[in-house]
Amino acid sequence: VQLQASGGGLVQAGGSLRLSCAASGRTLSGHVVGWFRQAPGKEREFVGGIGWHFGSGGTTAYADSVKGRFTVSRDKAQKSVYLQMNSLKLEDTAVYYCAAKYTRSPTTGVATTAPPYDAWGQGTLVTVSS
Repeated sequence: VQLQASGGGLVQAGGSLRLSCAASGRTLSGHVVGWFRQAPGKEREFVGGIGWHFGSGGTTAYADSVKGRFTVSRDKAQKSVYLQMNSLKLEDTAVYYCAAKYTRSPTTGVATTAPPYDAWGQGTLVTVSS
């Protein structure tokens, strides 16, 4: 599956952005989807993710650094996964990537490391200014 992340931009600290991840030519039904980010000079790190379940739900998981501020969700059509980012901080500045792994199992948890995701989007830049 080919993924496309979008929605990045420049925002002031304390502001909000919503990133979107969509699959080209298909839905994200049956996929666990994770969001990662990479800041300049740092390693890529897990941000949040959502498992798959019938309908638009799914178990979610978050890095401690974003808990309570970021929310991952799916649309009902299973075409997109979103990362709602609120109360943004300077340290949230990074390129954000979405990644997916096909599972078709509601019991598959959200992986917090790059493997086992096998499809990655191109990244979208989020810059938080003071």
